[in-house]
Amino acid sequence: MNALAVRDLHAGYGAGLVLQGVSLDVAEGEAAVLLGRNGAGKTTTISALVGFLRPRSGSVLVRGRDLTGAPPHVVARAGVALVPQGRRMFADLSVREHLTLTARSIAGGWDERRVLELFPALARRLGNRGDELSGGEQQMLAIGRALTRNPALLLLDEPSEGLAPKLVREVGDALVSLRATGLSILLVEQNLGLATHVGQRVHVMNKGTIVWSGTPAELAGARDVEARFLGV
Repeated sequence: MNALAVRDLHAGYGAGLVLQGVSLDVAEGEAAVLLGRNGAGKTTTISALVGFLRPRSGSVLVRGRDLTGAPPHVVARAGVALVPQGRRMFADLSVREHLTLTARSIAGGWDERRVLELFPALARRLGNRGDELSGGEQQMLAIGRALTRNPALLLLDEPSEGLAPKLVREVGDALVSLRATGLSILLVEQNLGLATHVGQRVHVMNKGTIVWSGTPAELAGARDVEARFLGV
């Protein structure tokens, strides 16, 4: 059974159709990447998966459970956690409060201690408010906050956005560590380096549909795909 199975997903805003038949899988314990330029439909895909946007047709299954069009709280309870684009910190809440606000405790699962082991820089900032953190610290906290939900599937929308190259590498290394724990991950990115560092399978999106799928090694050999759809 796949952690995520998306079939022929169509969605959009108003009269406009953005997603035009998106199909992709994330296997249990796999880190998959949805890669594409700005405007390709990546964030719209995430919105349709987590319930921010109701699909017009198609299906979304998480571990075999049909969550097509389900509201966000139902999707979250089904084991899906989102690290949103832009990080979305609560300005007045401390780091510790972010890590406890929506935590779902399970034996041996993710808690404050494990998050601080993954991101030691946050240990010095536990009492600081969200608006007192750097962009990199906010991104670490956004990932840590999602992990305390102890999800079956972790979705990340453009985590490299606005980060310096050193911090992008640190976030990438953390995601590789998470992949090694067996957590199922779908990373939405336009940063090719981060995508191929983290992902075991890559789906390239263009104009609301998947135009290519394969391994990072296969993508490295597909120069026409990189040139046409990724601007490399």
